[in-house]
Amino acid sequence: MSGSAHALFGMRYPEVAQALAQADRSVAIIPAGSVEAHGPHLPLGTDTLISTAVAERAAEALAQRGYLAVHYPPLHYGVTDWAEGFAGTTSIGAEVIGPLVLQACLSAHRLGFDHVVLTNAHLEPGHIQTLRAVAKDYEAKTGTALLFVDKTRRRQAQKLTAEFQSGSCHAGQYETSLVLAIRPDLVDTSAADALPSLELPLHEKIAAGAKNFAECGLEQAYCGAPAKATAEEGEASLATLAQMVLDAVEGASAPTPKSK
Repeated sequence: MSGSAHALFGMRYPEVAQALAQADRSVAIIPAGSVEAHGPHLPLGTDTLISTAVAERAAEALAQRGYLAVHYPPLHYGVTDWAEGFAGTTSIGAEVIGPLVLQACLSAHRLGFDHVVLTNAHLEPGHIQTLRAVAKDYEAKTGTALLFVDKTRRRQAQKLTAEFQSGSCHAGQYETSLVLAIRPDLVDTSAADALPSLELPLHEKIAAGAKNFAECGLEQAYCGAPAKATAEEGEASLATLAQMVLDAVEGASAPTPKSK
């Protein structure tokens, strides 16, 4: 049983139709992103870069398991109110983002994909709530689960780095390492090396009532340890993130045990 991985953006419509008609098992992977400040050293498109790279690598891994895996163009914008005070950050309300993501996922479902996966690297609470609502609406409309691999859930977070688990990880070692692995040309390494470690567990700040980066003490839109980042760590995190997608798809594809 052979599989294949494709970027939808570069396919022609007869190719899509033929691939779906011939596939034994098929998966559409849709990356969600954001345009948001990530310290003085990382690009505004950091979250989109990460979720897109995960989609691409997961597609390749799924193809090796015999799936037709098609990764969609990223949905670049998200709910980014927390960083809105930093130049370039572009926040779009949940009332727009939610329907947009849902419609993209429903379109993939109508096209005939067996599974639809949503990858995401933007962890702002309002954005995560929006995507969780999308997953519920998708299942209500289709009767099938949207495979949203939510890294903020403890069972997923435990698979990632210590910094990620600490919550002090916005544009820190974890994300800087990922971008070094994906697009090193977009990392200002001199700026990253000059940044001191800043331990500010965001989840605790959020629980205490903080509403934005300024209230959390992220004066330069980062926390964690950017100077400790390495491309090797980023490659390892990418492999883990892609494996999460693979596990979700394989779990959804497994036959349901018969009750005795």
